[in-house]
Amino acid sequence: MTTNPNPAKRLWVGAAYYPEHWPESRWAEDIRLMKEAGFNVVRMAEFAWSTLEPSAGKFEFGWLDRAIDALAAAGIEVVLGTPTAAPPAWLMSQYPDSLALNEHGQRVQFGNRCHYCVTSPEFHQATRRIVAAMAGHFGPNPHVIGWQLDNEYNRVCTCDRCRGLFQQYLVGHYGTLDALNQAWSTAYWSQTYSAWEQIPIQIGGHNPGLMLEFKRFTTQNYVNFQRVQLDVLRPQLKPGDWVTHNFMGWFLGFDHYRMNEELDLASWDWYVGTGHHDYTTTGAVHDLTRGFKRQNFWVMETQPGSVNWSPVNNMLNKGEARLMAWHAISHGADAILYWQWRSALGGQEQYHGSLVDQSGQPRPFYYEAQALAKDMRTVSDLVADSAPVSATALLNDYDSRWSIQWQRHHRDFDYVAHFNHYYRPLAQANIATDVVSADASLDGYKLVIAPALLIMTEERARRLTAFVAGGGTLVLTLRTGMKDATNALLPVRQPGLLSDLAGVEVEEYYALNEPVPVAGKEVAGTSSQWAERLKVLDTEHIHILAHYGNCNGWLDGQPAITRHAYGKGQVYMIGAYLDTGGQAELMKIITTGAGIKPVLNAPAGVEVRQRVTPAGKIITLVTNHTREEQVLSLPSPVREHLGEKYLENLLKLEPYGVAVLTQAG
Repeated sequence: MTTNPNPAKRLWVGAAYYPEHWPESRWAEDIRLMKEAGFNVVRMAEFAWSTLEPSAGKFEFGWLDRAIDALAAAGIEVVLGTPTAAPPAWLMSQYPDSLALNEHGQRVQFGNRCHYCVTSPEFHQATRRIVAAMAGHFGPNPHVIGWQLDNEYNRVCTCDRCRGLFQQYLVGHYGTLDALNQAWSTAYWSQTYSAWEQIPIQIGGHNPGLMLEFKRFTTQNYVNFQRVQLDVLRPQLKPGDWVTHNFMGWFLGFDHYRMNEELDLASWDWYVGTGHHDYTTTGAVHDLTRGFKRQNFWVMETQPGSVNWSPVNNMLNKGEARLMAWHAISHGADAILYWQWRSALGGQEQYHGSLVDQSGQPRPFYYEAQALAKDMRTVSDLVADSAPVSATALLNDYDSRWSIQWQRHHRDFDYVAHFNHYYRPLAQANIATDVVSADASLDGYKLVIAPALLIMTEERARRLTAFVAGGGTLVLTLRTGMKDATNALLPVRQPGLLSDLAGVEVEEYYALNEPVPVAGKEVAGTSSQWAERLKVLDTEHIHILAHYGNCNGWLDGQPAITRHAYGKGQVYMIGAYLDTGGQAELMKIITTGAGIKPVLNAPAGVEVRQRVTPAGKIITLVTNHTREEQVLSLPSPVREHLGEKYLENLLKLEPYGVAVLTQAG
């Protein structure tokens, strides 16, 4: 169950602001418009290294002091970014080896972002200098409330230094080459190593063990780089100030749980790009981000109507962004910041959406953001210190996702799509869900779903077994428990260490080029992409929910979905990749059996979520994701806070409408 150890003082709304792009004479007008919009926070400086330090050791902070003071006078607080995502030309010219090397052996070109090698000692030295100077100067400022490290980490370097460090990492992890060779099965294709220096950085596909360790090594490099900044930043911060990084949702480059361990707050950058918002998938990313630290989060960037990098940069519908903001808040967001306030006249992002246009006048979207800010101000005191709660968790594992990504066995098998196949029917049924690490505590949950938990360790098996034995309901799905922590196949049938718990084992798995039928008294449909033939091990405590129908001969009449009683709990083993209708039926069976109920019955497309204060006060947030009016029946009278009215038994929501409810009285 999600907690909120760092409650927000208020709900925050604002934008990314770059005063260095504009004459100082313009700032007063920008800030006036921000104040009129009702903004109470801006993020600044994350790309301003060349302005803050125009040459080595020469700092010019006066302009940023003046900007912060002017914003503070308008009641607007500041999140400062460390500017390391955009190292300046003078630094890269002085230390050209600080530019990353791509997988083709080419230096990354200066002039974009994150072009540094994350292990470069010269870059680390320059980072310490700029961050320490900023921390000492701006850390005491009462109007700087938090810090963002860098911006959207994403670069991987393959230079000789990184290769040497990777080899050192492997020495520390395996100890001996014999242990590494054994774990990686290097006798295969004559890969056996007789010296650590022989081990490469992968270019394209490679040994599964090497590929997994390189991802872990990449994660450790970014953890180390964060620590370089944290070590000089934290001693200068005021009590209550926090440090975050703006992650990118399902980005696959590193283990986000490791990355968040030393941060105070999780945040992410949320963009739709082409098309429109789908709450049944973006809700999963909000819950994922909340699960990084198991507490509320910030949306550090989101689009003000449109972007510039998508195949079709369409505008969100009128009212859609306001709805999206409340959707995020209902999942635990305490802040919504738009990117950006105004586009620079030059540079690579001229056509990106903004709140004011190139002339400095408000765009139509400005007024939607203004309305959102008014709404947030109305309920800020009510909502700010609350957090979502859930009795259901989905387990996410980066090791398993990486392994499947490299060896899909079916071109369409995608970890995130499979994950969302379990998340979506819960969202549609208004069943709140946490998304947490596969290694997180399961205390407080009734239902735990582990989509494609391919990598299985003894500790994971022990934790899941204890959860079920104590009365929990566990759902295991396709590709569970096939590999160990080194990305090697386990010498037992899947679900490996969980076979006794599941009461079945997988006799064979089948990548499907056409759907196969699945039928049972309780659930029916078809399985596409993948099917696993289940063999019952415990006939006394097993219940077969569905078998495969006639198809390829191998699957005909074989168990496809089972439920096994174990201790005080139960385990579902789902060997089929069901169609949408069949999946919805199955999830209803599972949630009902686990005692999980919707927050509130609502029409299709209407989302209902709750946040709870430390004192136990329940705030219900209702968002209409359709373009039609919707009507909900209420079980008891409520107060609707945005409209400041009392409702007896019906709630009417306009298209893209929002309501914030508490019990009347």
